[in-house]
Amino acid sequence: MKLVVQRVKNAKVEVENKIVGSINKGFLVLLGVTHNDNQEVADYLVKKLCNLRVFEDENEKMNLALKDVQGELLIVSQFTLYADTTGGNRPSFINAAKPDEANKLYEYFCEQCQEKGIKVQKGVFGAHMDVSLVNDGPVTIIMEKNN
Repeated sequence: MKLVVQRVKNAKVEVENKIVGSINKGFLVLLGVTHNDNQEVADYLVKKLCNLRVFEDENEKMNLALKDVQGELLIVSQFTLYADTTGGNRPSFINAAKPDEANKLYEYFCEQCQEKGIKVQKGVFGAHMDVSLVNDGPVTIIMEKNN
């Protein structure tokens, strides 16, 4: 499982010109799932994400987590995170999990974040989405756990 985490002032995702998810201060998370991912991998990354301390404290040090700043999550599935470009100019997506498997883990990941007390908004799995954000910093972190 691979996450691209962007600290944002705000973010939204639209499908067919309708806003399906939007947040204020928090993280926009692009989430990719590969074949051997499972709930154990998701649990590990949920814990890491929800406790990631990249918000500034009173001393302007990155020392605060989402809950500390009442931050929110906008989680968007993105199979293209597992693109393989080693063979040519057209990427292969063979390393991305099959849609039904990926969607189950995506939904599980979102539910687990909510259970940690974080407000979660989502994109629409498999849809063409327009994602907008105001990156704060910018701060962008890639998190990954291979099983």
